[in-house]
Parts: sequence; structure tokens; C-alpha cells
Amino acid sequence: MDAAVTDLLKKYDLPVPRYTSYPTVPYWDFSTIDETKWKQAVVNTYNNENGELSIYIHLPFCENLCTFCACNKRITKNHKVEDPYLEAVCKEWNMYRSILPGTPVIKEIHLGGGTPTFFSPENLVYLIRQITKDAIISDDHAFSIEVHPNYTTEEHIKQLQTVGFNRISLGVQDFDPVVQYAINRIQSFEKTNEVVEWARKYGFTSVNIDLVYGLPHQTTKSIEHTVEAIKKMQPDRIAFYSYAHVPWKSKGQRRYTEADLPAADDKWKMYSLGTELLRESGYASIGMDHFALKDDAMFTAARNGKLHRNFMGYTTTQSKLIIALGASSIGDAWNAFVQNEKEIEKYEEKVNNGHLPLTDGHLLSEEDVMLRKNILELMCMNETTLNKAALEASFVEAANKKLLALADDALVEINGNKIVVTKKGKSFIRNIASTIDAQLWRRQMSTPAFSKAI
Repeated sequence: MDAAVTDLLKKYDLPVPRYTSYPTVPYWDFSTIDETKWKQAVVNTYNNENGELSIYIHLPFCENLCTFCACNKRITKNHKVEDPYLEAVCKEWNMYRSILPGTPVIKEIHLGGGTPTFFSPENLVYLIRQITKDAIISDDHAFSIEVHPNYTTEEHIKQLQTVGFNRISLGVQDFDPVVQYAINRIQSFEKTNEVVEWARKYGFTSVNIDLVYGLPHQTTKSIEHTVEAIKKMQPDRIAFYSYAHVPWKSKGQRRYTEADLPAADDKWKMYSLGTELLRESGYASIGMDHFALKDDAMFTAARNGKLHRNFMGYTTTQSKLIIALGASSIGDAWNAFVQNEKEIEKYEEKVNNGHLPLTDGHLLSEEDVMLRKNILELMCMNETTLNKAALEASFVEAANKKLLALADDALVEINGNKIVVTKKGKSFIRNIASTIDAQLWRRQMSTPAFSKAI
């Protein structure tokens, strides 16, 4: 690695948001929103979108702890928790259904976790039928599920297909046994490939595989081994994420120390190698961390300027209304966010008492909405134009200074109010987006809030 690249890595390996939302969660102001305001925001956006919406359902249970994971989860082998949790989710949906006029058109359902296939096939089918029974499923719908191959059966895939599921995402992370032991996720190529074959057998049109670089004890050799194995399965999409080391948030990450993690320049080598191998295999780079074959809908969306980003990552669905169900899930009405209670017992108690289980949220200001659009454009289209006249002068001055520094490093090109991300700059997109984050500029935190950019 040449000295110039090393210097850039050291300069920009800073804690910055991943920008699945703007404002980012640590800067939300819950005092701006309550249940009444949230319901009104949902109805307004629902009407503006002609009744179209997406649904995210968080299914938090796992039988086994993967120590690298920072998601909200509950580790248990007690499957008696399934029924009361699903009943609460259905009650929560019915609360939303009662305020939505007409018949909703469901564009997208995403089951995340946790391990959604912790739930029995019969229970997952029951859940989806309860959600869709008084709704229209869009002809071009995207119903997707995240799965852990070790806890997924052919019956899961078969039954999910009967209720409209057509996309699947499999967590792999790395096939190296040393890395798998460190992250407590022993998973074979053969089992992973079996689930991919089931998905294709039952007509799933998109298979995604999640990989992670920067894990404890990971090396470029293990990255090469893993990518070569993945290529044999020919998934339609691959997410190649940077490991987010946030032990203050996820206690499981304390199983290993920072000394076990690769340094920033080693992580960069892993990313560079993985990216090169994927491109050689016909995968195009999409946005940040994502790759797709050139006949995949995500590649087409990116090429046509239709790529979108939300709490589920990059998506081809342009939904401005995401209704979120389940513990810790985050809903989005474009000008408002809310998050549900994270603790399962509190979530179920609130729902069973007839209340939406909100614990956090934010009503976006005009500035928030404006900058949200700018950051989305940077993350999805690699360019945006700021309306500097509508922004606070001191913020614009600070942003300009940071952008000029990025331009000096050839990461962006500045033309008046227009920001264009260079090919070199795409790898630093989080840093670039952070320059126009007014919330970050105003309220820098003294404690860690975000993972590092590299």
C-alpha cells in the first residue's frame, strides 16, 4: 500500500454515522414527537403515497449469540416465546390499520432480527397472513427475510414462498474457522449453499449474502477463501460490510479485544481485495458496501437513479412510509421517525395495553428534511446540490471548509453548490456525508456513538 493511501486511511478513519437515516439516531429529539403526532405523520405520508407502504418486522430471538452482532436480540432456546410475541406484533399492526383509510398497498415486507427463522414456518406464515389479509400486495412487491442458515429448514423457504416471499439474505460473514470461532458462528459452506439452493428451488428471485471484513483474527487470506466460496453460489447480491466495533453498545463484542482486530490499513487491504475479486466475478459496486450482478434489480435501480437507502440498507423500493413492528424496530414517515421499546417485555406490555410502544423518535425540521435528501443523494447517486441559502451561514462555512479539504484529497469535486463524489471518494462516502450533517456539527458527542469509517 502506497504512503498516500495510508495517510488517507489514518486521516479519515474516524467515528462517523452509516447514514441509514438523517438525522442519525443519537441526535433524535424525542420531545418533538408523541404518539398523536406520529400517527398524523403516518396518515399524511400514506395519503401522499396513494396508500403504498413498506413494513419492517423485527423478530429478535436467537438460539445462539454471534458475538460480532450489534443488533437487538434475545438469546433463548425457549420457543414458547413465539406465540405471545407474534400476537403483540399483530395487535400493533391492527393499531396502524385502524388509522389508515382505504386498503393499504404493501410494496415491501422485511423480516429482520435476531434470527427470523427461529420462528416455526407455520408461525411465520400466520404472521404474514395476518398482516396482508386486508391489504393489497403490490404486483412488484419485495418480501424479504434475513436468515441464519444453521437455523433455516427447507420447510421455512417453502412456506414463505406461499405467502409471497421472493428475496432472501443469508448471513455468512467469513468461512474461516478461526474467525468463526471468535465470533461464535460456526457455519459451513455446505449448509449455506443448501439454503441458497432451496431459495432457488422455490422461486426466490433475489439471493443476497452478507460478508464482513475487519473481524477478529481475519486476514486477507480468509477474505480470499470466503469470496471464492461465495462465488460458487452465485448470489444475485453481496453486502460487504465493515465490522462495526461498538463494545459500549454490544457487550458480546467484549469476548475479544481491539488487539484481536485488524488495523485500519489491514482492513483496507481486505476491502480492496474483496472488492477486486467481486468485480472480477461480474459484480458491480452499488452505493456503499453493496455489490450486484448486472441483471439484478439493484444494479438497474442504481444505473437509473432509483436506488434508495433506509434502515434496512440499500433498496430498490422507493417507499416513503415504513411501518415498523416489533421490539426496537424503527418506523419512517419521511418527515418523522420513531423507535419501539427495545425490551421485549416492555414492548408487549405497551401493545397489550393498547398503546403504540414508542420509546424514541424525531420530528424532522425543514432543515432536517432538506439535508436528509442531500445525504441520501450522496449515498445513492454520489452527488447532490446544496441549497446553501436555506441553511445556517455558520454551518455552511464549516461544511465548505471540510468539503474543500476533501477536494484537496481528490475525494470530491466542488462546482458551486454541487458536490460530486469521485471514484476515489466512494470508499470514504461516510466521511463525505458527515460534512453536511448539521446535527453532527452542532452536537458533537464526548462519548462514542458511531463505529469508525474504515
